[in-house]
Amino acid sequence: MTRTVWHGCAVAIPVLLGSMQTSLSATIDDLLRAYPDALAGFDGDRLVWRDGTTMPVSDGRLDKSMEEQLRHGSILDQLRLTYPAHSPLLPAPMDDPGRVRNKAFFDKMYGDCKSGRPALELVPVVWLPKTWGHPVRITSVNGVDRHLAAISRELDELPPLDKKYLYPPGGTYACRSVADTGQTSMHAWGAAIDINISQSDYWLWHRSADGLPHYVNRVPPEIVRVFERHGFIWGGRWAHYDTMHFEYRPELLGQQVDPE
Repeated sequence: MTRTVWHGCAVAIPVLLGSMQTSLSATIDDLLRAYPDALAGFDGDRLVWRDGTTMPVSDGRLDKSMEEQLRHGSILDQLRLTYPAHSPLLPAPMDDPGRVRNKAFFDKMYGDCKSGRPALELVPVVWLPKTWGHPVRITSVNGVDRHLAAISRELDELPPLDKKYLYPPGGTYACRSVADTGQTSMHAWGAAIDINISQSDYWLWHRSADGLPHYVNRVPPEIVRVFERHGFIWGGRWAHYDTMHFEYRPELLGQQVDPE
């Protein structure tokens, strides 16, 4: 059977997916631009990978709650919420843009950490070479290591009062799950970094009496802007916030991040 692969599919997707499609923040086009080494195109309802395999973008369910999406998100689900790149840090976030991750998609991209494949792709990047000067290990897939190295160099030029939030870093690769959802952490794919934990805040540490997150952040906006310019989103933009956390998700920033 002949497959038609759509490369310019931002307009075509709503027509082809019909009732499966709701308003999206990012599009499949953004996904293709973000990961050109991995993705070849879109055939109407499935992503086409460079190795010729395909993957459905929707599970056909539009009635999932946010909690269900966080635990069983489709590829479309992970694109739905608008990530407010470069916007002011206040008011407190009401949504979790980028926190939904489709495991099959990222396992295909980086490998299931239980298989050991992501660990084979890790390379060292010296974090803050002028200030801290120790290596962290991050994936080389999608050039994430090069983007992180560029971030490191830029952050190293910030004033000392800003750099205290950056080191010692809290970690990069770890084969683990997210605490509250049980789903795979972006750290398990080697595409995330936590900055200084002692200068950061996490929603489970600051719950109010009714159990809801009480938003707390100390990370300066200058740090966030550097990460976002290089394709990393920030966990401080989530209602279930994690202000130490940055992960490589250029599709949500509406940009193609060129390798350094």
